Amino acid sequence: MKETLFKVLRRGGREVSEEPVKSVKGKSIGLIIDGPNILRKEFGIKLEDIIEVLERIGKIRVAKVVLNQYAPQGLIEAVVNQGLEPIIVAGDTDVRIAIEAMELIYNSDVEVIALATRDADFLPIINEAKRKGKETIVIGVEPGFSVALQNAADYVIKMEGKGEERE
Repeated sequence: MKETLFKVLRRGGREVSEEPVKSVKGKSIGLIIDGPNILRKEFGIKLEDIIEVLERIGKIRVAKVVLNQYAPQGLIEAVVNQGLEPIIVAGDTDVRIAIEAMELIYNSDVEVIALATRDADFLPIINEAKRKGKETIVIGVEPGFSVALQNAADYVIKMEGKGEERE
């Protein structure tokens, strides 16, 4: 992992640290990755980086990557090779992501919901998870990482994409 690959931010944008957040440390995590939104060549975000960041925080119990029908076979294989479940959707992926997220919210074995996306459309998911007592993490990258999504989540992990300045 790169030295300053991520920053864990507390709600409100204040940086907590590069170390795991104590309140979610060791808890079970359900992860959903919005493939078309996060896994773009121009961002250069790798699945293993997302997994490594979350494993420093807790134990990933469920991990799914939602992709559209245009996902290259190499990406699907990479998802499987990382031990994640690929879900291929014809058309828009947002509804399927919402369904998968709701299943995690109502899964008593998952304590933390981690959503890798930049899309503000998933704000109701974050709010519902918190309403049901789940802690929430959003994982994203600039440009276009929704400020509303970041402010709603308990924790924010900002990944550094290609070409971003490393601090």
